[in-house]
Amino acid sequence: MPKCPSCNKEVYFAEKVSSLGKDWHRPCLKCTKCNKTLTPGSHAEHDNKPYCTKPCYSALFGPRGFGHGGTESHTFH
Repeated sequence: MPKCPSCNKEVYFAEKVSSLGKDWHRPCLKCTKCNKTLTPGSHAEHDNKPYCTKPCYSALFGPRGFGHGGTESHTFH
């Protein structure tokens, strides 16, 4: 029986949600930053942790803007 990476309890088939190559309980699949409940396929991953695509993943790991447009106004991390 697989264990949920969030709560480390067994995940039964009826309650299973698969994401990031792991099986989760539906309420345990949450954004690491804002704690919003996520749905499989509608979120991003960084260091094997789930994040909501916007705003958390974009704010933490997306391009950093410091100008008013143009390709030179962004830095990438």
